Amino acid sequence: MKKLAILATLAVLAIISAFAVTTIDFWKTGYEVGDTATDFSLKNVNDKMVSMADYEKAKGFIIAFTCNTCPFSRANEDRLIALDQKYKDQGYPVIAINPNDASTNERESFTAMKKRSREKGFTFPYLYEGNKKVHKTYGAIKTPHVYLLSKESDELIVKYIGAIDDSSRDARNVDQKFLENAVDALLAGKPIQVTSTKAIGCSVKN
Repeated sequence: MKKLAILATLAVLAIISAFAVTTIDFWKTGYEVGDTATDFSLKNVNDKMVSMADYEKAKGFIIAFTCNTCPFSRANEDRLIALDQKYKDQGYPVIAINPNDASTNERESFTAMKKRSREKGFTFPYLYEGNKKVHKTYGAIKTPHVYLLSKESDELIVKYIGAIDDSSRDARNVDQKFLENAVDALLAGKPIQVTSTKAIGCSVKN
């Protein structure tokens, strides 16, 4: 009887443990550092489809969820251009994705994205998410919200999540370049000191 009681107790604990893991996974939203990211296929402002698989020689990617209208996003556009120009040839190109629902704001439409890309001279793809909800897979809740990915054994591993730097509104006041430091660490084969920060910006408009 004693053995049966012990076995019954262990069975109950196993069920509780399994339920707890399932519950945690159910409520988990988006990627965490160390997770494997999946690819996407979205339309660029040049009307061509873009996916990370297109970049055969890339070592990784700077994925930036941004938009046309958020003042924080607009304040970071030049920084994204500078990051792309600095790291694209070193294997870490920028890919920008607009996660906002254009049906609630015409200024976030694909046509408006094309116009903004021309005005700013984006050197990177600016992708229209549409109804694919890529930002939900990543867990992006702000614009801008950046994810640094690194290719490891044919997988894309998340290495950094958060803000570009510590002064989202004004580039003149930047003290800590979180994203840039993370890319430099990867290129040097060193550990990333700061792997996640709080993204500062406007809420994604679903």
